[in-house]
Amino acid sequence: MKKLDKQTLYSLEEYAAKRMDFRAQVMAHKKNRRLAIGPNATLYFEDRLTIQYQIQEMLRIEKIFEAEGINEELETYNPLIPDGQNWKATFMLEYDDEQERKQQLGLMLGIDKVVWMKVGEHDPVVPVTNEDLERETETKTSSVHFMRFELTSEMIMALKEGAPISAGISHDAYNYSLNPIPLNIQEALSKDLE
Repeated sequence: MKKLDKQTLYSLEEYAAKRMDFRAQVMAHKKNRRLAIGPNATLYFEDRLTIQYQIQEMLRIEKIFEAEGINEELETYNPLIPDGQNWKATFMLEYDDEQERKQQLGLMLGIDKVVWMKVGEHDPVVPVTNEDLERETETKTSSVHFMRFELTSEMIMALKEGAPISAGISHDAYNYSLNPIPLNIQEALSKDLE
């Protein structure tokens, strides 16, 4: 997937005019990229369109229009675009109740290391996580983690031949799996590897 550059972004003025339609397009697109694993964990798989939306929104909110600021946003977000050999996702642990969230995050140390994706009969793939900074302390994990699932060429070939994808989390405090994941999400993830 090609990275974004200044020429592929809308100017603030263009984005203001297109924002409603662009946002609707991105929200529809994201429905095929959201994978709930159990009641409180979700993988939001990123791609070029979702990251462009993130950047456009940041530029809009921060009113960034100078080249240096735009380039900083591109440098921050471009690494979240998959490169054809992997999936990249934002992993979120979501609890409505603040006390419950605090308690659960304390029980889930290391959860980011035991999330997995599996293609057909191949071994599960655990992600490379939080390459930007450490997101866990000695007493709790973060509710947000950034993940990169690296796939082998054999896994990619198996996907192209129709192998199913399964996913899960194997943690003592949170153990759920999906086998297979919903077809709409599998189709979206398979396209990330073209």
